[in-house]
Amino acid sequence: MNQPALDRPLSKVAKPAEAAALEKAFGIRTVGDLIAHLPRRHVHRGELTAIAGLEVGEHVTLVAEVVSSGSRFMQQRRGNIAEVVITDGRGQLKLTWFNQKWRADELKPGTRGLFSGQVSIFNGKLQLTHPDYKVFDDPIEAELTALDWTKRPIPIYPATAKVASWRLAELVESVLDDVPPLPDPVPEYVRRSRNELDFDTAIRQLHRPDGQADLEPAREALKFTEALELQTVLAQQRARAQERPATPLLRRNGGMVDAFDAQLPFALTADQRSVGDTIAADLGAHSPMHRMLQGEVGSGKTIVAVRAMLQAADSGAQSALLAPTEVLAAQHLRSITASLGEQLAQALKPTLLTGSLTKSQRQQAMLAIVTGESKLVVGTHALLGDKVEFDNLGLVIVDEQHRFGVEQREQLRRKGRTTPHMLVLTATPIPRTVAMTVFGDLDVSSIRQLPSGRAGIESFVVPVDEHPMWLDRVWRRTSEELAKGRQAFVVCPAIAPGEEEGTQPAPDEAPARPLANVVEVVEQLRVHPDFVGRRIEPLHGAMSADDKDATMLAFAAGEIDVVVSTTVIEVGVDVPNASTMVVLDADRFGISQLHQLRGRVGRGQHAGLALLVTAAPAASLARERVDAVAATTDGFELAERDLEFRREGDVLGTAQSGGRSSLKLLRVTEDLEIIEAARDIAVEIVARDPELRDAPALRDAVARLGRAERDHLAMG
Repeated sequence: MNQPALDRPLSKVAKPAEAAALEKAFGIRTVGDLIAHLPRRHVHRGELTAIAGLEVGEHVTLVAEVVSSGSRFMQQRRGNIAEVVITDGRGQLKLTWFNQKWRADELKPGTRGLFSGQVSIFNGKLQLTHPDYKVFDDPIEAELTALDWTKRPIPIYPATAKVASWRLAELVESVLDDVPPLPDPVPEYVRRSRNELDFDTAIRQLHRPDGQADLEPAREALKFTEALELQTVLAQQRARAQERPATPLLRRNGGMVDAFDAQLPFALTADQRSVGDTIAADLGAHSPMHRMLQGEVGSGKTIVAVRAMLQAADSGAQSALLAPTEVLAAQHLRSITASLGEQLAQALKPTLLTGSLTKSQRQQAMLAIVTGESKLVVGTHALLGDKVEFDNLGLVIVDEQHRFGVEQREQLRRKGRTTPHMLVLTATPIPRTVAMTVFGDLDVSSIRQLPSGRAGIESFVVPVDEHPMWLDRVWRRTSEELAKGRQAFVVCPAIAPGEEEGTQPAPDEAPARPLANVVEVVEQLRVHPDFVGRRIEPLHGAMSADDKDATMLAFAAGEIDVVVSTTVIEVGVDVPNASTMVVLDADRFGISQLHQLRGRVGRGQHAGLALLVTAAPAASLARERVDAVAATTDGFELAERDLEFRREGDVLGTAQSGGRSSLKLLRVTEDLEIIEAARDIAVEIVARDPELRDAPALRDAVARLGRAERDHLAMG
């Protein structure tokens, strides 16, 4: 097989059905793709074991002879079972395979070989289900090979129902010897300095290890390869971004920022001032700012953003703030306008543009934007429309950036005469490893201080599966807060029966049960003895924008006691008098969601109370997420815990886009040192050779990154 044969279609070495299944599941189309499909782990066949000494759960390898073989149809469902009985001369053991009748034909009585698998028990008898095996015609060959065979770890590949891991191993084995040496994306001098295996050796050792000692060096070399490819993309993006021209937006002494600061009824925190100064310097540069501002719920990121918009206005430029929902966009406009005061508001003319505006309202807003009369524009996806034109867009602010696709953010950036400066805000703190991989082309600033005067939040898990009566106590405790003149949120994962909104899939261990939903919970609370005379209203994504806005305005004005909502109140909703947050079926929300929801209370002088109601079993992962949120209010600590629970594809943002992460071995949860080292080397390589002309293998590897991932990294 020569080099072009790496591009040989997989269908030439696999059955057509197998090739189709592997392409659908993993995007494997060629022999090269197959070689790049790495084992996710390795298991050991175990020491040679006597049948009489087997224990349930252990991995074993037996030298044995087939006594009998056959197949039968299953009684309870369609299909067949192949059953083979083996003996080592001292005991017997049954081997079973489902819907693989040919196994019984292959393993005829008298066949001798090695059999390996995990011991299980069925109907009180030990057995191996779907064991691996190696058959020998020569009994002496079997004895000589047995000890060597047990030492070799078994590669376990990401597989599908139609193509098992053992079959993938066979396919890899069938082509590996004919694959030419693979070029190394990592320059040779870097490998030498790190004392690492080259790429080709590492790939082969991982597919075909002679022993346990082969695995770790191979994994480390391939992890660094993945890290360097990612960091090289990011280094190139940063370098190219610096080449784009941007209009400097200078802070003016005695200008709008100073006027705004002078009228604030509170002092800015040290973090707000420090981050504000950094952003001010970025805005004054000739290359566009690319900065992420992360901060705790309620840390005052919006004030920092307003000051940046005022600096842009002092230079005659417009700012656009992109919000994920109409509720949040409308609230942003109200709170920003109020914070500006009458004089600054008249000068800036803050303008709202959302999809629910009437035709005349929309025309009026678009006229103010295109003429430059409005220097501060707040909107939703409506800002991205082709007909929306700015007079002089200088600053783009994206609130809760994870709610927007990368192309949507880029659409808004393209509306400037020159590349606008960009500031993205997130109340979900980003762990350092994620910031270095997913958002590596953004500079990251953090606000960790909370404004003074906040009473804090207490959080409790309410395990109704273990204590069903505790739900009554939840409602009683909520009514006690209402009796003190305060207000409450109740959050459900569904709008109506069967209509989930903004939740994650049920965990595998979750029993089938109906989810709490807004429609039914509103009805239940309205007739509940603890809520007699209370005004209880729904809020969810199926309501019109006007109805949602009217409900939130009434709640903020104290005209509603309890809002029963979906996650539409997760971000940005600010009602200082709300003291209680009840989350029903809390296990159906992620860690960051629960932290965001909890952040809606305790924002004023009253202490917040978060009651996280769950029926998830105590030892389940779903319950662990809820317990983690109750254990701390530190969003940065929770971000690290969240990362531990998430898949790598989710971390890279490919899950939402439908793409596949290129990461196979690198784990952003564990490999900070590798990522940092790769970043330093990538920056050095790109600074010296931006187009990677002297590193063709690295250039080719970067070009092969999946499009969805490249776009995500490129536009971060």
